[in-house]
Amino acid sequence: MAQPGRQLDTHFEMVTPENIAFQYRVAGPFQRLPAYLFDLMIQGVIIVGGFLLLVLAGSLASMPGGGIGAFLVFFFFVNWFYGGIFETLLNGQTPGKRILRLRVISVDGQPINALQAILRNLLRAVDLLPLYTYQLGLFSAILTERFQRLGDVACGTMVIVEEPQYRYGVARIVEPEVLALVAAIPPNFSVSRTLGVALSSYVLRRPSIPWSRRVQIARHVGEPLREQFGLPPTTNVDHLLCAVYQRAFFGETEAAAGTNPFAVAAPHARQAAAGMPAPAAVFVPEPAAAAVVATHLAGTSPASPSEQGP
Repeated sequence: MAQPGRQLDTHFEMVTPENIAFQYRVAGPFQRLPAYLFDLMIQGVIIVGGFLLLVLAGSLASMPGGGIGAFLVFFFFVNWFYGGIFETLLNGQTPGKRILRLRVISVDGQPINALQAILRNLLRAVDLLPLYTYQLGLFSAILTERFQRLGDVACGTMVIVEEPQYRYGVARIVEPEVLALVAAIPPNFSVSRTLGVALSSYVLRRPSIPWSRRVQIARHVGEPLREQFGLPPTTNVDHLLCAVYQRAFFGETEAAAGTNPFAVAAPHARQAAAGMPAPAAVFVPEPAAAAVVATHLAGTSPASPSEQGP
């Protein structure tokens, strides 16, 4: 079970039993308002369309009263279950939330289930008091650190902002120290998808990180790898992570002549030195997959100045 998180501004940090931290940016009430208004407009279109179709169907069947009765049932269903059904089918999103890149999740970081989705939307009737002014919901959001309205508090949910994800190309590393370390990686070592994406996140942000900060970040993953590979304690962990990245994305290297066991030359490094273009992007970074390194990379972000311990 995830440990209770800590909050920095609107960023909420959740630490798993494996000591891996995930950061979420909690959506405040005024961020959620446009999504709510979008959903109201969509509900209005659905209700008006349903009214026209059902009344027309009742008239064609010579049962105008039946058409009105069917519409009242339809109106009740849309009004009370629109949000719950969409959040169940779209994994915590309604059309309005999807437009604004918002998502409902459990307070422990897990996806919500159908019961949570439906119940939190049914309890919106309480949040709307008094007289559809939403004062109770707004008051609750102000008092809770995760900006939870009463429906969220009762169901153990919160609304987060989904950070945009981008596609990146593979970075070529031509530093001699990194290329030398590639040869020290055991031939049978394989990089998991999680580690591969974490290494990619690190290498792509590495040029903007100060040298001293690189070592602080890299040691959390680099030290266990150094011990696993049997490398000397003086091995630079920043270079080691880059070497593992080079090995994972560019494959084996060829040993160069000489007595130094680290004196190697990578074929892809020679191609890079010759000015050949880098290959196309091969991954899409995801926060969950890159958590091992991204936890500590978060300390380099202006929005998340803290550093997660080992």
